[in-house]
Amino acid sequence: MKKAIFFPALLFAIIVNAQKINKIINAAEVERVERILASDSLQGRKVNTPGIEKAADFIIHEFKKAGLKPMQGTKGFRQNFEMLKPKLLSVDAQLDGVIVPAQNIIVVSPLEDVNVTERSSFQVVTAAATDNFANVVQGSLQSGKNTIVLLDSSFQKSLPRITRFTRQIFSDAPTVIFVIGQNIPKKYSITAKQSFDKMPLSNIAGILPGKTLPNEYVIFSAHYDHLGIGRPVKGDSIYNGANDDAAGTTAVIALAKYFKAMHNNKRTLVFATFTAEELGEVGSTYFSKQIDASKVVAMFNIEMIGTESKWGKNSAYMTGYDKTDMSKILGENLKGTNFKFYPDPYLQEQLFYRSDNASLAKLGVPAHTISTSKMDNEPNYHKVTDEISTLDMNNMAEIIKAIAISSKTVVSGKDTPTRVAPEAK
Repeated sequence: MKKAIFFPALLFAIIVNAQKINKIINAAEVERVERILASDSLQGRKVNTPGIEKAADFIIHEFKKAGLKPMQGTKGFRQNFEMLKPKLLSVDAQLDGVIVPAQNIIVVSPLEDVNVTERSSFQVVTAAATDNFANVVQGSLQSGKNTIVLLDSSFQKSLPRITRFTRQIFSDAPTVIFVIGQNIPKKYSITAKQSFDKMPLSNIAGILPGKTLPNEYVIFSAHYDHLGIGRPVKGDSIYNGANDDAAGTTAVIALAKYFKAMHNNKRTLVFATFTAEELGEVGSTYFSKQIDASKVVAMFNIEMIGTESKWGKNSAYMTGYDKTDMSKILGENLKGTNFKFYPDPYLQEQLFYRSDNASLAKLGVPAHTISTSKMDNEPNYHKVTDEISTLDMNNMAEIIKAIAISSKTVVSGKDTPTRVAPEAK
């Protein structure tokens, strides 16, 4: 008679969990989703095209199939909003009776008719020659207040650069007026007329409510837009964006299915796919204004994981590695596996504030981007050759598994990463 063999409970749990994760997150399933998102039929998923609408519908279908609930404030998983493309028709300004040349004024406003005087409820701030121009501009635009910014004359040549930040604006944005001027005037009058092209957009967001900590959020995100159709290269004009960022979107869908199957998340999990990243993180910027950042304990943004990292398989890097202790938490959870997260090796690219994690990171959230993209040598980046044939599905599946495993103590509420310090913004 053979003796019965009893596995320790912990070992048994490990085996069961490994079987479950392999069943849900595997190369075949990754390829299924990737092939749809990166197909020619979606025409490169450019904003305001039928292709990106098809992508949105597919993501919603997958979220429903996974058993997610729509995030609060969405309509059928769609977080709808509107961007405006302004066209300035005329602008006039006087500061203490002195006429300001039109080329010395930039108006950023969602209003067709702007009429501002000293009696208006506008804050007036000044920027000295020693101030950082980009910080002044971004700080003013992100302040959420109607503002007149008086710029030192040394910024005159830099003034046209502001349009880089204002090609699209939110329909609920404040009015911010940049004027070359030395002193705060006692009396002033600024008028402008504009027309707009309206651009309806949608983030797609679903949730798994937390079992015991429903008001604490962990976000898994990626962007689902890409560049669309461009000039043909060797007969191909579709920028499929298989790696950028159908790969990240595929990961978000896979993680949603995995955590739903695990059915043990103590914190509320948010699965978000953002639109208009290619226009300057537009979708994630809007998203960050719709959620209470103080309740977001972590954000895993996933960007371009379809190719091997510079360290080879079973590896990826995390932007902002030293800005919180999230890397330490993930590393502890990955002990015993073959996978490793490395610090971002491309610090000169300033990636931490260049992807969809940035808006929430600026609000203190431990929001990091996970990627394998070789920023010094990624041959298919923003090219028609970014197709599914260039991706490694097995390695992608391992990366997605690693994100699932490494996040387990954050999802369970056991670990809470430190916040991004204000001085690190």
